Amino acid sequence: MLSTSLKRRVEKVLQLLDRLARESAKGTPIIVEGRKDVNTLRDLAIKGDIISAKTSGRSLLDVLGEVEKRSKHEVILLMDFDRRGKEGTKHLTQHFEKMRIKPNLFFWRGLLSLVGRDVRDIEGLATYLENLKKKCGNRI
Repeated sequence: MLSTSLKRRVEKVLQLLDRLARESAKGTPIIVEGRKDVNTLRDLAIKGDIISAKTSGRSLLDVLGEVEKRSKHEVILLMDFDRRGKEGTKHLTQHFEKMRIKPNLFFWRGLLSLVGRDVRDIEGLATYLENLKKKCGNRI
């Protein structure tokens, strides 16, 4: 049986993902690192515009240009939680701020604080949640 605090953490992650899905549905693009991260978010019922930063040898400039073409004033950054992901988040934040596009780090920071010790990347999120749900007997 899972502890109450662990159940609460899973519920908070699910609430955060629900909020992310709603924000994405409004048209705010989400930037993730790779194709597997995109697939994971799709598996987690996030249907909006998801941009993979590291697919097909893309450069930072390619990603910035792709967001700029969409004429959005805000972008959600959801890079991995490892050192490279943190550095990528920092670089993208700086560049988007210069472009006057608001980098939304709310979801990244929230997930990092909730699962950052257990999950290193976005693609591991679905498996992590599935394992916790099994431990709870799917009562979440």
